[in-house]
Amino acid sequence: MVLDVRGLTMDFGGLRAVDHVDLQIEQGEIIALIGPNGAGKTTFFNCVTGMYSPTAGSVTIAPPGGEREEITRLRPHLVTARGLARTFQNIRLFPEMTVLENVMIGRDCRLSTGILGAIFRNKKTRDEEEQVVLDSFKMLEIVGIGRWANETARNLPYGAQRRLEIARALATEPFLLLLDEPAAGMNPQETRDLVQLIRKLRAEHHLTIFLIEHDMSLVMTLSERIYVMDYGKLIAVGSPEEVRRNPAVIKAYLGEDVSA
Repeated sequence: MVLDVRGLTMDFGGLRAVDHVDLQIEQGEIIALIGPNGAGKTTFFNCVTGMYSPTAGSVTIAPPGGEREEITRLRPHLVTARGLARTFQNIRLFPEMTVLENVMIGRDCRLSTGILGAIFRNKKTRDEEEQVVLDSFKMLEIVGIGRWANETARNLPYGAQRRLEIARALATEPFLLLLDEPAAGMNPQETRDLVQLIRKLRAEHHLTIFLIEHDMSLVMTLSERIYVMDYGKLIAVGSPEEVRRNPAVIKAYLGEDVSA
């Protein structure tokens, strides 16, 4: 498995936001984490990606072709360097920079140029900078927004801004892509296009996808397995059909009339 989370727990003072959650993801899977607002989903993401230091538990990765490694409590940039990349529920772009420049920032963790190279700008540095531009534009092409490469990020349509966040995450060369509410605010056509993009990333770029999402139609269509949280605890794990029929899930989140 590429991600193995055991007993993950996160306390904020007297509040337990994540309560001894176990979660495993195999290479090439598309996995969803769902639950009502306040269930602890984003807190769980933040613990896995180093944004928070969990109170207890472990996070272990096993990159394809790499060594198994525990990354619990590593700082975010080190987690990213290990091959985990994420997007955020609230879009976090650099609005005054161009679309291409936003993606180029994502390449930083893969650069070898040191301080001296940056100061003296030797041939190796110049060659690497040129390659960053080419690689970043390739990421934009993959997510379908290459035509806006020189546009200011804030001027992009909302759906394209979501895709730009994904492109920036791809620029870090992840093996595991974590998407926090990727369809939030999208219209139905944009959501359908997003489903196709995620499938493409898995099929053509050999990525494993882990997403938080409230759009149940997207979750049920796209996911192979679903983890369900409520009040910080894991209450169900299974296929979309198993989760759909689980009484605890229906009571906590989906509602009696779900027909995704």
